[in-house]
Amino acid sequence: MTPPLPERAGRRCHNVLNPLHSTHYFSPDLGRELAAVGIEDDRAAYFAARAAAMGAVGAGTVTATFYNFRHDLVAAHVPAVWQAASPETVLAARARAVDATLRRLLGEDLIASKDMAEAAELALRAAEACGSTARPLYAAHADLPVPEAPHLALWHAATLLREHRGDGHLAVLLDAELDPVEALVSHTATGKGMAPKWALGTRGWSREDWEAASGRLRERGLLDAQGELTQAGVDLRQDIEARTDRLDRAPYEHLGAAGVERLTEIARNLLMTAFAAGAFPDGMIGKE
Repeated sequence: MTPPLPERAGRRCHNVLNPLHSTHYFSPDLGRELAAVGIEDDRAAYFAARAAAMGAVGAGTVTATFYNFRHDLVAAHVPAVWQAASPETVLAARARAVDATLRRLLGEDLIASKDMAEAAELALRAAEACGSTARPLYAAHADLPVPEAPHLALWHAATLLREHRGDGHLAVLLDAELDPVEALVSHTATGKGMAPKWALGTRGWSREDWEAASGRLRERGLLDAQGELTQAGVDLRQDIEARTDRLDRAPYEHLGAAGVERLTEIARNLLMTAFAAGAFPDGMIGKE
């Protein structure tokens, strides 16, 4: 009999794979590669890199699928970005940036290691069980070919698993009646989300938007006067994660408990190496 998957095992695996996927968003390599094809604005580069798998979509599609960005910010760059570079050109530039970033952060020995090849095999096996129904960002990336190089195959699989969970998470946020800013505020209040200065600086919302969302959360009894989650707020955020886990259980159940444990172990080691190499800016996560 196959051992049951431990509670939150899938979430723990996601929590180390997702940052590995995200390293390229904070890398100078992405900006350099996209600038070389005509996309010089950092925000435009982010929208293009993440949305390109969906094709030359408009601002409405990007705002809907990314969820927590102000539409005016998205519309300032999309669909104009596709006039600078086609989605196919952006995807090729992104692949070059990911390759350069992972080589720089992890080093050639890890890139060529047996652990890297094993992690890629495990992550791809998990992704076999992802479902595309009502998951547009996952489905778009699932249509892309799997890279041959193990480190790029691992990144591709991590992307599939990240967007699969993310698409499901948005459905849960909608059911919890948290709008994009309320979702950001309440996540930041857990201490695990993006710090307000980062959220405001990258998502396009104003301080007034943030304070208004905080007020709505206080009216619902989810946030106290000091901006901390009440017990009801803590319970809601925990329920959101648990429900997201349920919607995301298929790939990890498919991989099995031993495979999930091994993938988490290898990915955590890779992530710690990336952290030590300065993969992410200081102060990005927290309440301040």
